[in-house]
Amino acid sequence: MATRITAAPGGWECRRHYRGFAVGVIVDVAGVSASRPGRPLFDELSVTISDGDRLGVVGINGTGKSTLLRLLAGVDPPETGLVRRGRGTRVGYLGQRPELPAGTVRAAVGEGWEASAALERLGMGPLADSDVATLSGGQAKRVALAAALVHPVELLILDEPTNHLDLGAITWLEGRLATHAGGLVLVTHDRHMLDRVTTRMLELDRGRAYVHEGGYSSYLEAKAARDELAAAGEMVRRNLARRELAWLRQGAPARTRKPQARMVAAEALVAARPEGPARRDELELDLGTPRLGDKVVELDGASVGYGSGLVLRDVSLVLDPRERLGVVGPNGAGKSTLLELVAGRLAPEVGVVEHGPTVIVGVYDQLGVTLDPEARVRDVVAGPNRVAGAPEDVSLMERFWFGGDLPWARVGTLSGGERRRLQLLVVLAGRPNVLLLDEPTNDLDLDTLRALEDYLDDWPGALVAVSHDRAFLERATERIVAVGGAGRVEAVPGGLAAWMAASEVRIAGSSRGAKRMRSPQPFPAGPKGRSAGTLGRAMRDAERNVARLEGERNRLETLMNEAAGHVELGRIGAELAAVQESLVEAEERWLSLAEEAEAVG
Repeated sequence: MATRITAAPGGWECRRHYRGFAVGVIVDVAGVSASRPGRPLFDELSVTISDGDRLGVVGINGTGKSTLLRLLAGVDPPETGLVRRGRGTRVGYLGQRPELPAGTVRAAVGEGWEASAALERLGMGPLADSDVATLSGGQAKRVALAAALVHPVELLILDEPTNHLDLGAITWLEGRLATHAGGLVLVTHDRHMLDRVTTRMLELDRGRAYVHEGGYSSYLEAKAARDELAAAGEMVRRNLARRELAWLRQGAPARTRKPQARMVAAEALVAARPEGPARRDELELDLGTPRLGDKVVELDGASVGYGSGLVLRDVSLVLDPRERLGVVGPNGAGKSTLLELVAGRLAPEVGVVEHGPTVIVGVYDQLGVTLDPEARVRDVVAGPNRVAGAPEDVSLMERFWFGGDLPWARVGTLSGGERRRLQLLVVLAGRPNVLLLDEPTNDLDLDTLRALEDYLDDWPGALVAVSHDRAFLERATERIVAVGGAGRVEAVPGGLAAWMAASEVRIAGSSRGAKRMRSPQPFPAGPKGRSAGTLGRAMRDAERNVARLEGERNRLETLMNEAAGHVELGRIGAELAAVQESLVEAEERWLSLAEEAEAVG
């Protein structure tokens, strides 16, 4: 591979030649460093983002993922090193906590059918004319995501874009990202999205960066292989050191002085320890769970609302002592309200909610326990009724990977994921036996998610989880209920897979609706009075056209899965986007003819 860098007015140009193709480098990061007060993040980090790259960034909370994205986007300068962008490079950036310009939602995203369609898909269409100052944090992030997606850019940088999205919106977002023609850098806890969208993974681990080709599955395989190789290398090192030391000790007495330094070095090698893991032990969450009786929580005909309208209607639900219940539904349907009702924080206007006598409820909601940013971690863990630094609290913090200097860190210096993990610690420290989780995967790193799922496998209490994370729902829950738009809570036969399949049908329907916004009459109506025979021939032609486009779409999707390079992936993605647009228009044509035929018949 050869790389050529050329100075140019207003920037620089870099063409990386790979297998005969010229690949444009969008951003080149060379030897950058970043830190927090008293906490280094990464040092001498270098990475290049080129046309068609789909880079997923992973690492435990606090390693600097969001910091790296801010450097790539040009929001913050690096402490050392250099970040260079190609001439004329446009960057779209979604931060963890984005700030919107003053005005309406529509003004923040932009005019045109693309902006309206994005707002609709992300559940913000009804609030398009609202002032951004009235939005919740989750709503503001969805608006910022829409704004990042609708403007043409060479580099799209997204930090946890699936936070506050429902499953239907995530499915749409995956399709949108798959057809993005430029470079993409993505931080997300959504393992399905990482595996389906990314083609490379960048792992941040204790100041170093490791690049893995392929998606999330490839990253896990490469990381396991690296760990095995490190363990094998450590064994070889120690064996060599022992042999060296044994040889030196058996040397002739006359040579004792000469190899003394080598003996000291060999003894140091034997005594040395390999670099420890990023986290000392597996995350231990089992803090003791009081036993539940036969009766846990029962809802009978419960209805609840805010103001003049009901959010949930006639909800009947019985939780058993080993409940594993997942709650799904579109944003705004009332999922969080259902958790508030189950927790007893909200009283029903009609119906009954009863808790068993042994129930101790722990609620981990989207806001989490309020934490004083000036408080130290050890003080938060101790709470107002205990002295900070007690042995049991030290042990507890170490279980949650708050070892070393972290107990003395102020909450305000923690990353978003570290604060969420601290909030989870505080909830579980209350030793609940009914655990209610509202979007628990937001801002938690992948290691913590896997550890939480492992813990819930054997946890003896009852669990109710509202989540948009498909991997978490598949792993942690056994049955699914859906909260519908009319406030009904209904069981989902077939579980998550069945609900997702139904969601895809709804998404397809909304796609047609989006195209209608673009062109209210995409096809002129046929002349009045056409015969049934003429309409029949036109419908058959339309059906053949739909079938042809569906075949072309399937072919391109297969090619995308088999694409070998980023340039090829970008080219196929652009073709796929054009075919999908033509397919929607062809379906509209068929529907228009069918409606005319029905009117004639």
